[in-house]
Amino acid sequence: MELKRVVVTGLGSVTPIGNDVETTWKNALAGVSGAGPITHFDASKFKTQFACEVKDFDSSKYLDRKEARKCDRYALLAIASSEEAIADSKLDFDKLNRDRIGVIFSAGIGGIKTFEEEVAYYFTHQEMGPKFNPFFIPKMISDIAAGHISIKHGLRGPNFGTVSACASSTHSAITAFDQIRLGKADLIVVGGAEAAITESGVGGFNAMTALSTRNDSPETASRPFSASRDGFVIGEGAACLIFEELEHALARGAKIYAEVVGGGMSADAYHLTASHPEGLGAKLVMRNALEDAKMDVTELDYINVHGTSTPVGDPSEIKAIKEVFGEHAYNLNISSTKSMTGHLLGAAGALETMFSILAVQNDIVPPTINFTEGDEDPEIDYKLNLTFNKAQQRTVNAALSNTFGFGGHNACVIVKKFQK
Repeated sequence: MELKRVVVTGLGSVTPIGNDVETTWKNALAGVSGAGPITHFDASKFKTQFACEVKDFDSSKYLDRKEARKCDRYALLAIASSEEAIADSKLDFDKLNRDRIGVIFSAGIGGIKTFEEEVAYYFTHQEMGPKFNPFFIPKMISDIAAGHISIKHGLRGPNFGTVSACASSTHSAITAFDQIRLGKADLIVVGGAEAAITESGVGGFNAMTALSTRNDSPETASRPFSASRDGFVIGEGAACLIFEELEHALARGAKIYAEVVGGGMSADAYHLTASHPEGLGAKLVMRNALEDAKMDVTELDYINVHGTSTPVGDPSEIKAIKEVFGEHAYNLNISSTKSMTGHLLGAAGALETMFSILAVQNDIVPPTINFTEGDEDPEIDYKLNLTFNKAQQRTVNAALSNTFGFGGHNACVIVKKFQK
């Protein structure tokens, strides 16, 4: 069968560097760090006392107070990003077939704050018996953001969320891409959201020694590809993409940002939390995406890398890129936008796919910030263009976004300039 073409017609985001797409993109190009001292709780006794928080978020713009109380913060962020994307795409659902419009929206962790609060209340009030909020479970579960968005707009197509740690929303994007190109849906609201800057979120990652502890300089703590990197910076937020079948988009006169042309998935099959040191799964996932897109390596211009600023992860991804792309690797721009946003966990893939789409649309690559001369790692090849500290103008016809998750889950998406 002939596969349908899939395009992106709307974008939405709420991030540590902006509460909408325009602000987020502007600050990404300017190299603005979203990191600062944690304000969501008293972190003074924690090894890590900073994070990339969303600032000045007002959920009342999207839901009334009664409805908002039924949502964990991660779901509120998801709803906000979806409303921006739907408005950006100028969707009038009354004129469309809601049976063929879906929502696939992910979280790697979901309502961890809700879980903390409910369990803490129970164990400090046991004399009252098993007393829980009736919204405890629906606030906590990691698929519920998709449910909220679907219900809000009456969208009856495919509706769920994939859970694969930090690869979650990239897996959602690939699944949505497949549903549309196979003709099973006309349009899917795709995205990811996370709000795990909580006591157990930060404490748990601290126990794994996964987070940076650069408390004296939070804004420079996320430093991918630097020798002095000491872990990732946890972030929160959401990003949403409107994936649409091409003819459906053209029929309603939609604006088209880019075309989705390929997706790849693989497993490291190596370790619960560490990436394979030789990047075996990373090599396979990029090759799978290129094969799916029917692209030669020389057709790619930019890679938004997973690049979390961890000692093992960064060099293994670079090794994988060099092996997959060969000499063409030196013609690529490579950057880690996590240096600015921090690591949004299950929302990272959606946000970084958005950055890749905007790079393709605007022919500019956002930077990897916080690298300084003299902080070179012998395991990193600095002849590669890692787009250090300053955005770079160049033609970006095609871009790939990598995401790798705990459990060895790997996923990547390729987007290209749209041409009829």
